[in-house]
Amino acid sequence: MKLFIHFCISGFCNCYVLGTEESSIPKEAIIIDPGGMDAHIIDRIEKNDFILRGILCTHGHPNHIRGISTLKRIYDTEIYCVSPLIQEHKTVPLKDGEILNLGSFKIEVITVPGHSADSAVYKIENMLFTGDALTAGLVGSTASVYAAANQMTALRNKVLALPGHYSVFPGHGPPTSLEAERRFNSGVNSYEDIKTRRPGLKLELD
Repeated sequence: MKLFIHFCISGFCNCYVLGTEESSIPKEAIIIDPGGMDAHIIDRIEKNDFILRGILCTHGHPNHIRGISTLKRIYDTEIYCVSPLIQEHKTVPLKDGEILNLGSFKIEVITVPGHSADSAVYKIENMLFTGDALTAGLVGSTASVYAAANQMTALRNKVLALPGHYSVFPGHGPPTSLEAERRFNSGVNSYEDIKTRRPGLKLELD
């Protein structure tokens, strides 16, 4: 597969266009987190003769979805997200553990509520598209201790525990690897430090 990374200046976030190889017939693509829309993203689709199979949103915060309105005016394609509605757009709602098949793309849905109630990670082959839940060195900001514990439990049990090697493509900042985040992520490590210093404090949610 071919992955194109586009930095959206309007929201200081990453948009991803994932396409099939040159030899694939038909040539297909999906877009993940269209935080903005400009000629560079359209060119990636048109110059590669991609058929757009879907738009995936890791969560519904405005800086990750502003490009949807423009995309929908150009392409007749569905929007996929844990939330049933993103702004004025109806979406195909997704569930934890669901396997989504969009043309050549097999996508596993991993819900990680915390940063937002509808946050999700998408696993495609050896790639993880993590939105704001997991970035290089950080975990997603949350509005409460409850949300932070909920997010950390989901990340530890469903993402960081994945066997094998994965590349991580976050909503903000540079790509990283799952192994690097297991070892060095300050958000994960500070959570573990709190548990070590205060063993009676229960932050996990079962």
